[in-house]
Order: sequence, then structure tokens, then C-alpha cells
Amino acid sequence: MVTISYISKNSINLMVYIRAKKVKSDQYLYLVKSVWDSKKSTSKQEIVKYLGKASEVVKDDIPTEFRNDAKILSVLASYNPEDIQKREDATKKSKQQLFKKLTDGNLEECIKIYKNYVEIFNISDFFDKILRPVMSKIGEDWDSGKLSIATEHVASNVAQTLVKIIMDQVSGSGNKKKIMICVPVGEEHHIGCDVLETYLTIKGFKVFNMGTSIPTDSIMEFINMKKPDIVLISITIPDNILAGQRLAKKIRESSKTPILIGGHALQIENPPKFEGNVIGDTNLEDIPKILRKIPATN
Repeated sequence: MVTISYISKNSINLMVYIRAKKVKSDQYLYLVKSVWDSKKSTSKQEIVKYLGKASEVVKDDIPTEFRNDAKILSVLASYNPEDIQKREDATKKSKQQLFKKLTDGNLEECIKIYKNYVEIFNISDFFDKILRPVMSKIGEDWDSGKLSIATEHVASNVAQTLVKIIMDQVSGSGNKKKIMICVPVGEEHHIGCDVLETYLTIKGFKVFNMGTSIPTDSIMEFINMKKPDIVLISITIPDNILAGQRLAKKIRESSKTPILIGGHALQIENPPKFEGNVIGDTNLEDIPKILRKIPATN
């Protein structure tokens, strides 16, 4: 593995590098940080994020805080810059198109955008780089008054239907861990649950998606009956964080099942504590890796 470039963060104790590792004929990029260990008077390195195959990494793959650094962008541009520019242009265009067609309520065109995109990229990229940021923008525009509540509902309903259509087209082996997805009482947004169900099913997990708000006692009964290996709690609206904390605590009081908590409401710098592990702003493709590392308790 060789160091390609580095950038300095605001703190003198933290340096961030892009490093490359060659496997056969391909280069793979990693974002790593070098942290000063005052006790040992030396620096230690930790991987911030695996970025992927060098020729396929684009600007959006870089964490937000490093995304506009000139040195980082220079490193990316050194790997097939024309291809990178085409991928970034395609991603930007697809986001603009999907936003318009969702807010217009045009499901047929949304399906076309999805199919055209996955011919070049993959399903996880569509969810991570297209659908998720577009739905976030729709929510932000509704919150700021740029979109009416009726338009927001239309867009959400079309997006949920699109995810279900994608779900019907994919299948997994179902021979891996059993994953239960649920939301706290009061959480009405479940598109994140549907996206996660689709992607984990593709990866072969057995998924129980309880993405609609139901009483906590019903969730506990389901856990006792189906005995999932892991429970995922999705929280989209910040106002539902307290309800999510209560749900996680209730599950922990009666079950040893590992609990992961994520969703749009927790994509913040310092998420609150839960009875479980907060995965926050995690890329979709990283979630199966996290799930595989958690030992089964049943």
C-alpha cells in the first residue's frame, strides 16, 4: 500500500491521507487518518473509509468534511479523470431528473431513471447517491416551504412504490442472518426501511420489515416469536428520537438481541446515546459488513 496524497485537518493532531493498494492490475483507494499518540510520541493510522476501485471513486464517495479539498480531488482526478467526470455528471443529472419526476408523481419515468442508472452503476449506488439525497432534498424543501405538503406526500408515495418495484425484481439466497427492521411509535416515514429491506434481501439476508408504526408490545412479541439475529431501528424525524430511545431500552430489557439504530434523524455529528449501537451516516453498502461482524445470539 502506498501513500498517494494527504491533507491537513484543522487540528495539528490529525492528518488525512488517500492511500492506494494494488490488487492484481487494479488500484483500490482508502481514506486514512494519522492520529498523534502523545504517550508513545508517534502517530498511528486508522482507516476512515474504504473508497473502492480507484477508477470508480467519485467526489460523493469522500466524506463531506474532506470532499472539497483540492488535494483530495487532485488524487481522484489522477485516476481516469474523463471516466470520473462522466460518472459525476451522470449522477448529478439522475438526481435532478428523479427529483422532478418524483415531485410530478410520475412513477413510470422514475422507473426509467432507475433502470438507466443501474445499467452504468449498481443498486446500492442508486439508493445511496440518488434516492437518499433526493428524498432528503424533498424533505428539506417541504420544511422550508418550497414544496407543499401535498407534493411531499405524492413524492414519498411514488418513491415507496418505486422501492417496492425494485424489491420485486431482486431476490437473495436467504441463508444469512435474520434482520428485523422497525420504527418507534409516531414514525410515519418508512421509505428508509423499504430501501434497507430491498438491499439486505439482495445480499441474502432474511428481512422482517415492520416499517410502519406499531405498539412497542407488538414489536416485542414479534422478537420473541421470530427471534431475529439483529434488530435495526430506523428514525427519520428528529422529534421521534426520544421514542426511539424508549423502544431500544424496552428491547434491551427483555432481549439480548443486538440493536442497531440509524436513519436520517441520526445523520448528525454527535448523535444521542441509545441502548444499542448508532450507525449514523453509514453508506448502504457498509451495512451488510456491519451485520456480518455482529455475532448471532440465537
